[in-house]
Amino acid sequence: MYILSKQFALRIIKLYKFLTEEKNEHIMARQIYRSGTSIGANFAEGKFASSTADYLNKMRIALKEANETSYWLELLKEADYIKNKEFDSLSNDLKTIIGTTVNIINKIKENNNTIITQIESRE
Repeated sequence: MYILSKQFALRIIKLYKFLTEEKNEHIMARQIYRSGTSIGANFAEGKFASSTADYLNKMRIALKEANETSYWLELLKEADYIKNKEFDSLSNDLKTIIGTTVNIINKIKENNNTIITQIESRE
């Protein structure tokens, strides 16, 4: 996920440059730049999380940032700042990131519940 989210962040940086230089759009450009690059930053932080809870928190933040990025992409498309082709491409990558992040979060929760159940059954 780190690599995919980093590649996505690079695409968002290019989108930011396009929006600010070609379309003279700065407000939504800054918003999508912030949320779109934050996804990968949270995955990077998660690599050295101090605990499972810390890692889970980073994944939840990455998921929230991905959802916000989806919102800004929709606005940019509906406001005619980006074409359907660009929207679809970025949106598909984002759906992959969101789906995989949800799976990671669910797997961590499932593993933690299994451990808790095992401990409780010993008592």
